[in-house]
Amino acid sequence: MRFGVPSNLTGKFYQVKLSVFNALGKPIQHLVNKRLNAGSFEVEFSGIRFASGMYFYKLEAGSFVETKRMILLK
Repeated sequence: MRFGVPSNLTGKFYQVKLSVFNALGKPIQHLVNKRLNAGSFEVEFSGIRFASGMYFYKLEAGSFVETKRMILLK
């Protein structure tokens, strides 16, 4: 899974969190929880333990928060 820390946050390191949630909003996996600077990053998400369906991922970096939907197909 690729994600980006917005460039308007440049010049500082921010605590970045990337988590995956099920359709009920329950967190099922935390992928990233570390200090990062602005830029593009990639992390592995293995959905092998999860059923096919709709999930959400949430990216938090400083004051920036973004939640998006994703579909897991097996």
